[in-house]
Amino acid sequence: MAQWLEMSYVLTNMDDERINALYPPDTFPIEIRHYLCQWMEEKDWEGFNPDQSDKEQLAQALLSDCILLLESVAEQQNIVERMKLLQITKNLMTRPAMEFAVKIRNILRQEKMILCERHTPKRTEGKTPDFEDLTFMKSIVLQLQDRRKRIHSCKENMNWEMVNYEALQAVHAKTPSEHSLRELQMLSKKIQQLKINQSSLTRECLGVFTETLTKLKQCQDNFIIKMNVWQWEQHKSVIGYPFTDDLSHMQNWSEQLFAVNSNLRQEWLLIPDLPKEIGEKLTCLLQELIQSSFVVEKQPPQVIKTQSKFSAVVRYLLGESLVSGQPVTMKAQIINELQARNVNLALCDNVGELINHTAILDRNTATKTTNANFRHMSIKKIKRADRKGAESVTEEKFALMFLAEIFITGHETPFKIHINSQPVVVIVHGSQDINAVATIIWDCAFAEPDRVPFVVPDRVTWKMMIETLNVKFCSEVGTNHNLNPYNMHFLAQKIFDQPEYASDLSDSVVTWCQFNKEVLAGRNFTFWQWFEGAMDLTKKHLKPYWSDGLIFGFIGKQHVHLILKESPSGTFLLRFSDSEIGGITIAYVSHENGIPMIQNIQPFTRKDLEIRCLGDRIRDINEILYLYPNVLKHDAFKKFYTEQQPTNSGYIPVRLQTKVGTAPEIDGNHVSGDTLPDLTVLSMEAHCDPVPADGMDYDFYFNDFPKNST
Repeated sequence: MAQWLEMSYVLTNMDDERINALYPPDTFPIEIRHYLCQWMEEKDWEGFNPDQSDKEQLAQALLSDCILLLESVAEQQNIVERMKLLQITKNLMTRPAMEFAVKIRNILRQEKMILCERHTPKRTEGKTPDFEDLTFMKSIVLQLQDRRKRIHSCKENMNWEMVNYEALQAVHAKTPSEHSLRELQMLSKKIQQLKINQSSLTRECLGVFTETLTKLKQCQDNFIIKMNVWQWEQHKSVIGYPFTDDLSHMQNWSEQLFAVNSNLRQEWLLIPDLPKEIGEKLTCLLQELIQSSFVVEKQPPQVIKTQSKFSAVVRYLLGESLVSGQPVTMKAQIINELQARNVNLALCDNVGELINHTAILDRNTATKTTNANFRHMSIKKIKRADRKGAESVTEEKFALMFLAEIFITGHETPFKIHINSQPVVVIVHGSQDINAVATIIWDCAFAEPDRVPFVVPDRVTWKMMIETLNVKFCSEVGTNHNLNPYNMHFLAQKIFDQPEYASDLSDSVVTWCQFNKEVLAGRNFTFWQWFEGAMDLTKKHLKPYWSDGLIFGFIGKQHVHLILKESPSGTFLLRFSDSEIGGITIAYVSHENGIPMIQNIQPFTRKDLEIRCLGDRIRDINEILYLYPNVLKHDAFKKFYTEQQPTNSGYIPVRLQTKVGTAPEIDGNHVSGDTLPDLTVLSMEAHCDPVPADGMDYDFYFNDFPKNST
């Protein structure tokens, strides 16, 4: 019967000509295959061949059984179907038995070939086999409905014949006769046959249910896997990996699973004598489906400052199944790592106070979505766990847990569901933000899909780390210009404190402490704080320069010396500062007595670039001429030049000539009597506040004095 169940779906997509070729109306009508599917698949037809006379008797017996079964089926049908089946039985009586057996053998073989092709097709792009399985299961539901109607018809006929039997039995008891006795025997045989038919149909239904529940669970498991993948990709998107947030396909899938489950439950309730285990399995599957159909579509910010507002959106993919007139209220609460591992602990203890922590599941008829919008949540206070060793508050992870009770028609008790957000870090001051972000970056990049909340490894390979840094940098800046191999090598040198350029660090292992707990050698900031500073500066002020490949960026002084020392005077490149967070400097080569001298200009910071853009600053410096390796600077940067800013903008460029060992002069007045470092200052700028209305003197600020190191 399983083969016919699958074939019945395939036939819905097959043209009439091919169906008639498979089941010829004159010799083997499709009705035989349909009504006797279980009987045909239980028998062994492979041993029949036209030249095997020794099996003629067996073939004849099978043909006789087929005719009797068809006649019995005909008795349970309406007049039109009954007449058709009776005509088929008459035609079968004239068929050679061996020819009939061989025909069935060939039909079953052809069906297997068709089904084999179906299981290995070239599928249409975007269409998944899971949806085909659902369509197949919906056709099975239709067959169950057909069998249920036949059982009902059989029971009605049996009840009617029982009434006739009891009436005739009463007559026979009063006036016995051979005629009434024969009538009683015929009615008894007919009632017995109807009982057999009803029992047979019930067994068929049980077999169909068993097989369909297996397929439904497989299909639902696939749905749950895809939902987990969606949530995992959402988690990774924090780093910058691609993510499609469209859930319409998953909602359609969820709704179809719900429809199949509901229809199967209805048939289970209507078909008599089916075991209660079927209903229990359907309820279990429904619980899993409802739980998996809740998803945090818009995650809360993963770094949350107390007393600040934030939002989140929970979506229910089965919104159409909600019982009208019974609004569902979702509640949110904050949980710690231990509670995320044990829901019962979360339900009995509150580790934080949330404001505006409830929302109604609302149905949007225009978008056909059902969401609970938590618009103005805020963490009023938080209770932290005992910290281990040197663990800081920015390393402690929490989550928001969303809870609800869902009522489904036909079920007396509500379904209790809960879903957790991605991990969040709770801070109380803005200065903690950058370290909290580091915790989230490490979690999103290196957590395993099926981890225990919120376990992450404390060390990863450098290959994993540099891939994360590259994806995050490009995503945050909004560029397609990736870090190049030189950038990646320098970042490895930086985090592992390996100044030698030739060192191979590709197989090294980086720890969480190296990433954002231990300060870099000779500095007062961590690797992540320094990297994030360069990334933020690029995002806000240097994006077009980086995207055009004009900034070398992450490169060490040793490497700069190697590539510039053979270049002509005035060759320069742009690199991120080693010594200052969020600074970019110009390294250039000049020659003194034929000896190349590599100079680094004081880094430009966010504040500097807000006053005057990088392109104009490069234009101002006459001593730099070629962007490495040999591009004229005006050709490279002229599209970034702006018009000279008017005086009242607060910016006045001032040309200074200096000598090593003396202080610069402005109009003959010394700015400072201190000796300057051994570094030529190419140009300097004075920034003044706009002229006051009362004509008071300016305040000057010199932005480009060189520092000892960059």
